[in-house]
Amino acid sequence: MAHWYTADLHFGHEAIIGFCKRPFRSASHMDGALLENLWSKVGPEDDLWIVGDFAWGKRSDDEAWLNGIFQQLPGARRHLVIGNHDGAATRSLPWDSIGHLVQVEDAPKEPPLTLCHYPMITWEHARRGALQLFGHVHENWAGTRNAVNVGVDVWDYCPVQLEAISRRARSLPVNSHWKDAEPRSAGA
Repeated sequence: MAHWYTADLHFGHEAIIGFCKRPFRSASHMDGALLENLWSKVGPEDDLWIVGDFAWGKRSDDEAWLNGIFQQLPGARRHLVIGNHDGAATRSLPWDSIGHLVQVEDAPKEPPLTLCHYPMITWEHARRGALQLFGHVHENWAGTRNAVNVGVDVWDYCPVQLEAISRRARSLPVNSHWKDAEPRSAGA
């Protein structure tokens, strides 16, 4: 079993293609490509963590359409970390878990990951090296050494695993407010 992370899928959202310069002809083209990319990575025994903004646009209130997209998601367990575009219809889907802030044990002997749709400055275990995974900002910001954007717009429209996230985190700058938020920490 593996954990896969992604955010800001925006299934059904025609306008996101232009807003984020996504390389798709239409929302249905984008939806198909995103689903194909999910299936190319997430195995049948895996957990899929969607860190907010599952769907948006005119179709996101259509429960039958949303359920049709949801039923196409791969993995044994599908989890939603609620984002600003996850309305009542999305929240009512049969997620295995749903919440605004979640901790995930993904690596043995490592602090849990903190998942929140929005980037944060600090969180539980941050001083001990715990990463925070977020979305919301699309292609505008990759994150910092300890808080990494897992949105599709910065990961080639694919979900990602902790190993790649950790590798990217090491290449990112230290959060410029880290010393303000965690003055007794060595820096992350």
